Amino acid sequence: MWLSVAFATDAEHAEALSDALLARGALSVGVEDADAGTERETPQFGEPGHSPAPLWAHSRIVALFDKAADVPLIAAAAAGEAGLGATPPYDITEVAEQDWVRLTQSQFEPIRINERLWIVPSWHEAPDPQAINLELDPGLAFGTGSHPTTRLCLEWLCSHVQAGASVLDYGCGSGILAIAAAKLGGARVVGVDIDDNALVAAAGNAGRNHATVQLAHSRHPLDMSFDIVVANILTNPLCVLAPLLTERARPGALIALSGILSAQAEQVRQAYRPAFDLTVWAEREGWILLEGVRK
Repeated sequence: MWLSVAFATDAEHAEALSDALLARGALSVGVEDADAGTERETPQFGEPGHSPAPLWAHSRIVALFDKAADVPLIAAAAAGEAGLGATPPYDITEVAEQDWVRLTQSQFEPIRINERLWIVPSWHEAPDPQAINLELDPGLAFGTGSHPTTRLCLEWLCSHVQAGASVLDYGCGSGILAIAAAKLGGARVVGVDIDDNALVAAAGNAGRNHATVQLAHSRHPLDMSFDIVVANILTNPLCVLAPLLTERARPGALIALSGILSAQAEQVRQAYRPAFDLTVWAEREGWILLEGVRK
């Protein structure tokens, strides 16, 4: 049995509190956006010419402790060491002993995108051997096919990638969209991300799926134009990236943007005008995919 303790704090104290909790026996510590999944969500990104954002104004620190830990004492001491005037509010959840590998695997079943495409964890048999089956395991990077925004992008790619097309997947994460584009017939597929761990995961996934994908860090400038540009990130970075992604789309190119809540559609549309007249292609669980053609 372990104890999962979630603290509410701010950007100014999040890092110091995390360090203090680790120093006082936390087995692991993670910092999350307390507003994730709402319109107040603040993405963490850093593109050329833009400084990385600070930690979230409303941060949530989740620390794991041994069941015997004196949480009130640890919390008070850590708060003092982090320079907080008082112990921040926190919740405690008991975490039972389990077979973590089997539990994790049980949470990731094969995902049917459509009749053409399945996402299949390595420990499963492919439900439809005749379909395109992407072997993809949970890893350090976003993108297993289960999130609505990823599914929207995969469905869109299935409908739009033509044999021989060049495709840019900006913010590639696990590489799932780039790999799918390559397997669907893309001839030159490039995946770009700001996270080195994501690029490592994407390279491993591309190799496992025998997909030819060129991967690059966002710090390196792109000098290519593409037939298709897809980006599944979040609204704020999508708006910041509008000039870059527009430049990478050749005249007549298709663009697909996701990671956008329905209420944020107009904000993204405005960022991409006058190069694109973006429209909603589909919506899933409050998330939308915007598409357009480069003028």
